[in-house]
Amino acid sequence: MAGPDMNAMLRQAQVMQQKMMKAQEEAKQKTIEASAGGGMVTVVFSGGLELRAIKIDAQAIDPKDPGMLQDLVLAAVNLGLQKAQELQANELKSVTGGLSIPGLF
Repeated sequence: MAGPDMNAMLRQAQVMQQKMMKAQEEAKQKTIEASAGGGMVTVVFSGGLELRAIKIDAQAIDPKDPGMLQDLVLAAVNLGLQKAQELQANELKSVTGGLSIPGLF
């Protein structure tokens, strides 16, 4: 009885790796938007987890309450980061068929 074809398994692993790299690159080209305070602070992240833009409504700038603006920026950035991570995970699922591979993204 013959064992598994190691060359075939290696080729399959290489193809999977190429597809995953392509999915990562495609995710980097996409962007997501998240906001806090009813849109007073909006952030844009790439699927590569890069913060691309922060938009702050003038009404959110209160010199007497800088803590509010800080909280809004923090909330928007955290939400944007979470959405960007979900985008990455969804891109990978399309390649792996939902198989969880530790260490990816």
